[in-house]
Amino acid sequence: MASHNLSGIKRDEKGRNIQVVVRCRPFNTMERKSSHGVIDCDPNRKEVMVKTGGMNDKASRKTYTFDMVFGPAAKQIDVYRSVVCPILDEVIMGYNCTVFAYGQTGTGKTFTMEGERSPDEQFTWEEDPLAGIIPRTLHQIFEKLSENGTEFSVKVSLLEIYNEELFDLLSPTEDVTERLQLFDDPRNKRGVVVKGLEEVTVHNKDEVYQILERGSAKRRTASTLMNAYSSRSHSVFSVTIHMKEITLDGEELVKIGKLNLVDLAGSENIGRSGAVDKRAREAGNINQSLLTLGRVITALVEKRPHVPYRESKLTRILQDSLGGRTKTSIIATVSPSSSNLEETLSTLEYASRAKNIMNKPEVNQKLTKRTLIKEYTEEIERLKRDLAATRDKNGVYLSAENYESMMSQITSREENIVEYTDRIAAMEEELKKVRDCPEEHRQDMEEVLVARTLMGLSAVRELNDSLRATVETQRALAGKVGPHWRSVFLHAPELAGLREAAVQGLSSLQTEHDKLEDEIRRAQERHQTGMKQTIQCLQDQLNLLAMEAQKDYTDLHSASKSLQKPLQNVEMHCTEQLRTAKVELTGRHEEVKQALIAVQNRTSLDQNVLEQQQAELQDHVETSQQLVHGFLQEELQQDVPTGTTPQRREFVYPRQLIKSRSRCELLESLKRQHEQLQAAMEEEEEEELEEDDDKHSQVDHVCLLVFSIFVTCL
Repeated sequence: MASHNLSGIKRDEKGRNIQVVVRCRPFNTMERKSSHGVIDCDPNRKEVMVKTGGMNDKASRKTYTFDMVFGPAAKQIDVYRSVVCPILDEVIMGYNCTVFAYGQTGTGKTFTMEGERSPDEQFTWEEDPLAGIIPRTLHQIFEKLSENGTEFSVKVSLLEIYNEELFDLLSPTEDVTERLQLFDDPRNKRGVVVKGLEEVTVHNKDEVYQILERGSAKRRTASTLMNAYSSRSHSVFSVTIHMKEITLDGEELVKIGKLNLVDLAGSENIGRSGAVDKRAREAGNINQSLLTLGRVITALVEKRPHVPYRESKLTRILQDSLGGRTKTSIIATVSPSSSNLEETLSTLEYASRAKNIMNKPEVNQKLTKRTLIKEYTEEIERLKRDLAATRDKNGVYLSAENYESMMSQITSREENIVEYTDRIAAMEEELKKVRDCPEEHRQDMEEVLVARTLMGLSAVRELNDSLRATVETQRALAGKVGPHWRSVFLHAPELAGLREAAVQGLSSLQTEHDKLEDEIRRAQERHQTGMKQTIQCLQDQLNLLAMEAQKDYTDLHSASKSLQKPLQNVEMHCTEQLRTAKVELTGRHEEVKQALIAVQNRTSLDQNVLEQQQAELQDHVETSQQLVHGFLQEELQQDVPTGTTPQRREFVYPRQLIKSRSRCELLESLKRQHEQLQAAMEEEEEEELEEDDDKHSQVDHVCLLVFSIFVTCL
């Protein structure tokens, strides 16, 4: 009995298992028409029975046992009161707690965590039938702390993990594409800190739905064949409570409790969900992160030395919730339909394995008012130094390529250091377990030895008591039956034989006891030898890892020092090049300015010359046209009927007469020449902006053409 009590106390000291709850949703309209039920939930026995065969096959069934089971008829308030209410009390006590929903797409994870808002907004958190865990939690936090009269503040944040990238859904800016960075928490080696995550202060419970609607509007959802509004990302809703306590000495303490409510994206069969192209890639990333979560659960259950937390952003955020200092509850949601049998079995297997994960919850350290003020003062001073360095430009300035190279090297080495630290912690944990094994084995051996010795001693005592009773009986018989002394004398050898047998049995028990002690001693010596070898091996490995870490740190420090002088040279060279370029640009600017002025003056002169030449050409053309028209209208009309002119009378007719063209031919020729003149003028107007030499040549050509026409007409 004492051994059982000791083992129970040891189990309590080691930690507590993760609480696993299963919730089965009701059938939807499509499932009622095309499938049958395969799940039977028994909330009293806390069992879920799955029919893996057909409808009439009663032999093929699997039964799973969990901490709580909720059937299709379960209400939102039932799930909240059974699962979250006890956790909320522990958060107010100062623990970190996590509740996350896991399951297939369309099984009610988001409905369980967030729920829906009823049309009547006058409902309380207890009366609203559709409210989920998150609004009920915040409502009850305000009610509990207000009833206790505690001075408190509540801050919330909403983080989204989409395609292995982090986004702030409560960011004050409209653009949520700014990616957040994840760092290890220096105060908690298993925790993480999200840099740049917005924490919104909640002043009253009426602001809860506004915050949820603000975050849900930015969360990525898409329609699939499994769900009309399927969540394509994981969301982490964190509630941080700061509570003030006053000790008996009158000192003010700040107690911190944190509750993480995680709504995971659903695991799904890509073929049956109808996801294609981008949605198929999203589903692949979702399944990949959930697969990493499954590997983490398997490693924790099998107590492997290395747990792959860093293979996914989701598992890094849940690192403290899985095997850490947080009290964790998992709500596994399943579908009752036979069409989802494969995914339902997978979810139940995950949940069943997660039951064996052991956490070691610890209360957050309470901060005094002086410590809290000191931390805030140091943070303000650090921000002031950064601001002053930014304003005065006293920092180190690098090119983008050098900065990215240095940051990648520093990040990789930091990851190596963190990995080495995790390995050292795992080895230290293994070493602690190995050191605890001899004590446990020694206690077990002592219990076995005491049990066996007590059994042997009890047997000897019983035999001795029986012998004494026999002797007393014989003495009584001898005293009463004196005449039968001969028969007593005859029975004396038998009694002696019995006594001899008892003595031999006692001696054999003593021999066996001595032999058992020798075996125990030899086993202890062998165990101690093996333990010394194992401890020496672990110590050598730890020393090697420490030397490697020190070497990496030394290399990083030397590389940083070696970069200082080249950075200064680069900065001086860049400054000199900038000054030279500035002087050259100033000179070039003056030259370009003067050239522009000269081109502008030259253009003005050319334009004046062109206008003058155009005016002269127009005058020549008009004069020529007047001469031609005068010749056609007056002189030619007078000469054609008579055939004589005053000038011809003064000359002697040539001997060979040439027949002149008719009037119609002359008019047609003049018309063609006039059209050519018009075309030439139009070409001259279109080519005004060409070079000066071309323009002068065109003008001369036109003038010659006009002159030739005039001569021909004469």
